[in-house]
Amino acid sequence: MVTQVAVLSDIHGVLPALEAVLAEPAVQAADEIILTGDIAAGPQPVATLDLLTSLGARATWVRGNADRELVEFARGATRRAPDRVSPWAAKQLRADQVALLAALPTAVERVLPGLGRTVFCHATPRDDEEVVLVDSALDRWAEVFGTLDEGVKTVVCGHSHMPFLRLAHGRTVINPGSVGMPYGGAGAHWALLGGDCRVSLRRTALDLDAVCARIAAESGYPRAAEFADTYVRSRFSDADAITAFGPRDGRGAGQTPE
Repeated sequence: MVTQVAVLSDIHGVLPALEAVLAEPAVQAADEIILTGDIAAGPQPVATLDLLTSLGARATWVRGNADRELVEFARGATRRAPDRVSPWAAKQLRADQVALLAALPTAVERVLPGLGRTVFCHATPRDDEEVVLVDSALDRWAEVFGTLDEGVKTVVCGHSHMPFLRLAHGRTVINPGSVGMPYGGAGAHWALLGGDCRVSLRRTALDLDAVCARIAAESGYPRAAEFADTYVRSRFSDADAITAFGPRDGRGAGQTPE
């Protein structure tokens, strides 16, 4: 029986941040590790996938929009580049890694103590890239919950790279934040669910200089140093991200931070 789950989202191929989170005692003690998407699109995609694969049955994977896009790039199904790093990352993946990402589910469900039936997805239960935020209107939450069974009491999502916990139409909504590309504060963000804690939003502190230097040295991505300096150091604040993402939840028009 699964009683406690560690949730890691939006790793984005940042290997040192992932290693730091996996070394946390609470993660090592968890019954299960659930990855809620956008796993490999970043500066160290191959090593990130290899490390997660080594976890075996302890890890449950959910596909995010960036993982889907990596598969599309790797298989020549699209030339639309959502960001600078994804086309490069897709070319690094082995065939078995492309097949792994292609086969991932878009959602999984667990029953957790204190949280009941819990759906884990990337963006929303019905779509891997639509946006909901901590301050999204209740009408918007009702819309994205439209495909859910009434018995589902908790939804865990990622995608926006900002941790939050809120209620919406009687459901608990949890976003663990981002392991590799946090908005609103440096460090690797994740969550621990179930057990005595019920919901605990966590942040693993990183030696930012060391992590950025390592990414620049170990990644073959030509803009690895810039990527690390921007995203590992969390140059975008939560206000920046909400301002940019907000129009995508139906409140107007705008652009996502890159």
